[in-house]
Amino acid sequence: MTAPPAPPAPRPSLLGPRLPSFYCPLERDLVHPEAKQVEDRAVAWLDAFGVYPDPVERAWGLATHSADFSCRIIPDGDVAAVQLFTEWNYWANAVDDWQDSGSDEVGTSAVVEHGVRLLRTIEDPGASVLPDGPMTRALLDLVRRTHAMLTPYELRRFTEGTRDWLLGAAWRAARAEAGTMPGLNDFVAMGPLANGTRFSLTWSDVARGDRLPAEVLCSRALTALTDTAGFVVSADNDLFSYDKDDHLRPREINLVNVLAHQENCSPAEAVPLAVALRDRVMVRFMTLRAGLEEGAGAELRRHLAALGHYVAGSITWQSRAPRYASPRNRHELPLADAGFEVRFADAPSFRGTGAPDLPALASWWRVPG
Repeated sequence: MTAPPAPPAPRPSLLGPRLPSFYCPLERDLVHPEAKQVEDRAVAWLDAFGVYPDPVERAWGLATHSADFSCRIIPDGDVAAVQLFTEWNYWANAVDDWQDSGSDEVGTSAVVEHGVRLLRTIEDPGASVLPDGPMTRALLDLVRRTHAMLTPYELRRFTEGTRDWLLGAAWRAARAEAGTMPGLNDFVAMGPLANGTRFSLTWSDVARGDRLPAEVLCSRALTALTDTAGFVVSADNDLFSYDKDDHLRPREINLVNVLAHQENCSPAEAVPLAVALRDRVMVRFMTLRAGLEEGAGAELRRHLAALGHYVAGSITWQSRAPRYASPRNRHELPLADAGFEVRFADAPSFRGTGAPDLPALASWWRVPG
């Protein structure tokens, strides 16, 4: 009996056969001790609300490994806060997949309309501005529990972090709809907003019970440090997630494609340029963090450590997530054991210490550090 033909091999990555090395001089491979229990409870919550309409969507939703992300960027602290943050991440990734679907129905107006209604629901869950359905019912449960757990200031921080995410998503949708690739300065100023850095980092402080004064949390130095962390995580995500969206036309708006457009080169040729810029910002992150650690109290030190967990934990999570390692545009279902081989560099790929010639980033070098 003739064996059925083997399925065709997935098409190769436009970035080349392997990802570049990552410069990350931070403590790595930390994870919350209750990560498995957090994941089990989160999946039960998703199923109870019927967030995924069928087994295929459920498989791809779980392939985000949102529990792994949450428990790596918050490797310690109150498990109830980590649990709620994890469920937010599964829900938000479902929204992100809708935004990135490439469907003609998901234009700028739809992304903006949904984003405004989502924000108003977080601020006032009784406003009733979203249509009923599993996603809305799950959201209302998240919002109710978030209001009960967070202080008013923490809730404001979380709402502003959500606004960052949604504004960034709307900007990317508008550029994609226009069919034009943004310039590099515009991209580095606005593209990383969609990463939702402050959306995530609020929960790090909540889980540890740390409440930094507003004048510290919103200081120029800590704001710059947070933005550098967000840029590095966004750049890394553009590398790990590149294959997931490489079928889209016009090309997905990410750091690699922006540089390829600017330099009139292939995505593979743009990778070293992206890594060099990412490494310059990583060095600046380390310098700024070291400056803030001098004379810092216990709460601020924990917050600075959490920023490091955010950067390093994101790399490990993305390297293990089937969402990226066996993307949907190449596989009918995610491969459970899919992953990337991650190599770490001993030194940054860019040796200079000066600011890049990009006004949107140069301000980080004007902050004493």
